Amino acid sequence: MTFGEKIKNARITLNLSQAELASITGISERSLYTYEQLNTMPRKNNLRKLADALHVSVTYLMDEDETDSQKHLDQEFFIKAAKSEYGYKGARQAQELLDKAGALFAGGDLDDEAKEIFMQSLLQVYLDSKKDASEKFSPRKKRSKPSIE
Repeated sequence: MTFGEKIKNARITLNLSQAELASITGISERSLYTYEQLNTMPRKNNLRKLADALHVSVTYLMDEDETDSQKHLDQEFFIKAAKSEYGYKGARQAQELLDKAGALFAGGDLDDEAKEIFMQSLLQVYLDSKKDASEKFSPRKKRSKPSIE
C-alpha cells in the first residue's frame, strides 16, 4: 500500500474528511490532497502531525511493505517519553534498548500480546531506572525535595 493510500484509509477509518484532518493537523487541504492522490511525501514535521492525528506510526506510513498500522506506536511512544524526560541521550539509549530487546524475538514464537506485555514492562523498568539514577546521582541541590505537609 502506498503512502497516499495509507493516509486516505486511516482518515476514512477515523471518519474524517480532508477538511477535518486539515483542521486537526494544521496542514492545508491542498497538501493533504497531494499526499493522498499524488503520493507526494510531506516534510518531516507534517509527517509526524499526520501520524499523530491518524493514530498510526510514522514507520507504518513510510514503509510500503508495512501493513500493521499499530505495530510501532508503543515503541515511538517509549522513545518520545525518554526524550522528553531525559533528552536526546535518553532517547538514544531507549532506541538501543528496543533494538536489543527486538533481537530477542527474532524467529521466536511469542504472539503479539506477549510481545506487547514485554515491551510495556521494558518501558516501565527503563523509565523507573532512569528516574532512580537521576535522583541518586544528581547533585543534592538539584534533587527534588520531598514535600512537607
